[in-house]
This record gives sequence, structure tokens and C-alpha cells, in this order.
Amino acid sequence: MRQMLYRLVMLLMAALLVVSCGGQQTGGTEPGAAPAPTTPAEAPAPTTDTAAEPTTDTAAEPTTDTAAEPTAEGGLAATSGPAEEGQTEGQTGAISLENPPPVPNAEAARQYSGATIIYYGDSVGLGAEIDQILAQRFTEDTGINVNVIAKPQDATENYAVYQRFFQAQSQDVDVMMLDVIWPAAFAPHLADLSQALATEAQGHYESIIENNTVNGQLVAMPWFADFGMLYYRTDLLEKYGFSAPPTTWDELEQMAQTIQDGEQASNPNFAGFVWQGAAYEGLTCNALEWLASAGGNIIENGQVTVNSPEAVEMLTRAQGWIGTISPQGVTSYREEDARNIFQGGNAAFMRNWPYVYAAASQEDSPIAGNFDVAPLPMAGEEGQHVGTVGGWQLGVSRYSQNQEAAIEFVRYMTSPEVQTYRAVVGSYIPTIPSVAEDPQVLQAMPFLENLADVVRVTRPSNALGENYNQGSTIFFQGVSRILQGQSPEEVLPQVEQQLQRFVQS
Repeated sequence: MRQMLYRLVMLLMAALLVVSCGGQQTGGTEPGAAPAPTTPAEAPAPTTDTAAEPTTDTAAEPTTDTAAEPTAEGGLAATSGPAEEGQTEGQTGAISLENPPPVPNAEAARQYSGATIIYYGDSVGLGAEIDQILAQRFTEDTGINVNVIAKPQDATENYAVYQRFFQAQSQDVDVMMLDVIWPAAFAPHLADLSQALATEAQGHYESIIENNTVNGQLVAMPWFADFGMLYYRTDLLEKYGFSAPPTTWDELEQMAQTIQDGEQASNPNFAGFVWQGAAYEGLTCNALEWLASAGGNIIENGQVTVNSPEAVEMLTRAQGWIGTISPQGVTSYREEDARNIFQGGNAAFMRNWPYVYAAASQEDSPIAGNFDVAPLPMAGEEGQHVGTVGGWQLGVSRYSQNQEAAIEFVRYMTSPEVQTYRAVVGSYIPTIPSVAEDPQVLQAMPFLENLADVVRVTRPSNALGENYNQGSTIFFQGVSRILQGQSPEEVLPQVEQQLQRFVQS
């Protein structure tokens, strides 16, 4: 099992390295019966009248002291000695959602006690709740206040919000989640972490560090990795006589239709297959998987290849799902919409990211113990099982007035202790090899063994460079038009022409 996970993570990192050649990478995601997340404050509009000049040398020097004395506020500090089974280093009690790890270098970080930082964090499922718990622990241990604000769930909207902040040189954000394809685009506005977090960076997979290093500056720290996969109801497959999950799209359609027809007798709202069909970055991820499963792609070797027989075939197929095995409303679904339907017991199959595994396994989940994951289907025997690569980083704004405190928060959030905690309680794939090999992590994510041979496909951030956001928008809007009923033969030539201008620019 350990070898399987190591192989899987290395394949994922290799895919990231391919994309990082252009200085950018892929993006991802974002994790009804799951525990309700805490409600964060609304995102304020960026201000323009208090902007500070960019700083170039405000990073705190890295510390080597990883042990800390008990805090005056009562927060638990790191202790020396090896961690016991079921714990992270310095943690008291077994790993659980309510028992986050202490801040390893709390004593050093307390020099910034009293500072307040604004963190644009996760906005979905367990991720949002975990952010609140970790921020509270960080404050208890260091005295640094963290105002957690949920970033937009829509990655495209999220990108635009950050753009507005940076254009205004706003001080209304200190730390932010960054899609893995964004570091190069936002590098001029992000603090250089290469000195302050040099030691910590050495512990992460080299390919992600290379992706996050722009013009010699480390502008973001790896937080977690991602890839698309198929969730399915094990109890319903057994009920309707299926011995294994589908391996091809034809099989998925057959199984989904059979199960849907049977379940709708007692549950008219039951769906065969749910996925992310709204016009946003998530649709780029889904559609890329459809194309790649048939041997196609969006851009290859500097040439736009989206107007291909494979693309026409797969997008016509996806168009046919709507109103048959997928509800009409799927064209407005994002990650959480699909998860809530599947986890609520109202779908047989779902395409989503790894975070759902932990959420759907909670004791109060209606499907706990009755689901599993498998590779996404391939297009016939000549196709391949694929998953779009995603992942998120943490960066510090160059315009932050509290860069040192913000860097300490990033140090904590991307530490081995926190990555172990997040992997165990939230099924977030770690970016630190030693964490990926931890027996606790292997036990918490048994599904990874089934996905070791899946081909990781990357979005064309290398080919599009700083124009990636515009290029992705062109692609997913074109796919959305097809899902709404337009002909792929009509739409794809237009998408091809528009994309080629960006590739050549």
C-alpha cells in the first residue's frame, strides 16, 4: 500500500513538473449530510486608499527551534520526542477534527503576537471547517489573530477577486489560497518566501516547489494536491447486479441508467451521474478528462487540438447525458452541488476531487460505508483512464502590512504536522513525501491504491502562460454552449480560432 501511494504521488508530481516548465500549473478544486462548515465573514471589496508600497525584505528569518514552552494563553505547544501512533509531532491525543496539531515554532512566532492577518481560505465542505479550527489553534499558540474569509468557490471568480486586490495594492488580504496554475501570473504581487521558508521548502516535492518558484523567488508554498476521480455507490451496484464499477463511458451510461430507473420508483429526484457542469474552471477540468479519455486534448505542442474527432465524440456524448442519466440542472453544478446530491444518497455516480472521501465517510453521512472510488471511465478499449491534476498553494501578499506574521501562519499551515492532520481528517493529498508515507495517511486514504495507474492530465497553462485564465474561459464557455444544446461541429471551430490567438501571442 505504501509503495502504491508513493507511486501515485510521484506520478502526480511528474505531471506537475511538465506544466511548471511554463511557470504555471494546474488548478483544482475545491471539498446532503456532511457536517456544516462554519460561516466565514464575507469578502470585503479591495481598498485603494491604504495601499502600501511593495516590500522586498520583510520575511522573518527561519528558525531552527521546533519545540516550544506552554503558552500563557493555555495553548498547547510542541514537545520533544517522537510522536505516538495516531498523533503528529507534539500533539496530545489522537488525530481528530477537533484536535489540530500545535504550532511547532510557537515561541518564535509569538514575537508577532497581537498582529491580525486576513486569510482567504477554503469555502467548501470540511476544508472551510478545518481552516477555522487551524486558525483558532494558531491564534491560541502564537497570539496572532487570523480573520478567515471564504474565497469564492468559483475558481474563475476567485482569480478575478485576487486580480482586483493586487491591482489596488490592497492591504485587505495577507494570506491566500492559490490554484496551482496561478503562481506565475500573480508572482509580481506575492512575497518572496525563499529565505524565510527555505528549510521547510526542502521537505516538499521538488516539482511543486519549482512550479511555485518564479524568477528565482518562491512565491507560494505547496498545500495539497488533487486529481479527478469517480465515486460510486457500492450498495447500489450490488443491488442491481453489477460486480465492479464501470471502466468505459458506455458502461457508466448503462449502469447509471439502470440504477436511476430502479431508484426513481421511490425517489423521483435520484440521478444516475452528477458532475461539475457550470460554466467555470471546474468544467474545464471535467471536459479535459472527457477529451483525454478518448486520446484528445485542448492544446498539444503549441497547437490547439480542441476541434478534433475525439472532442466532437466526447462532447456529443456529454451533451446526451443531460436529461437522461444527469439532471437538467447539472449545467449549474459545482463541486459542492454534486457532493451534496451524491452524499445525500441521491446519485449512483459522481465525478469529484479527493476531499469528498472524508466528507462522505463521516458518521452522519447517509452513504458512509456504501461508496468507493475508481478511475474515471475511458472512451472504449482504445481510451485511457485519466484525471485532471489540481492542487492549491498558500501565498503571502506583497502588500501585506504584517508579512512576518503571515509567513508564520503559512509555515504552520503547510507544515508536516498540519498536512498529516488534513490528510487524516479531510483526505487532502499531501505534498510532503514523508507525510505521504505515514501509515496514518495511508490508512485514511485507501482509495489511492486503486488510482495509482491513472494518467494525470494537465490543463494548458504552459501553452497559454499569463493568458491561461482567458483561454480557459473560452474553452469552458464553448463547452457550456454545447451542453446547452449547440452542435460541437459549430462551436469547436470558434473555440479553436480564439484559443490559437492566445497561444501565438
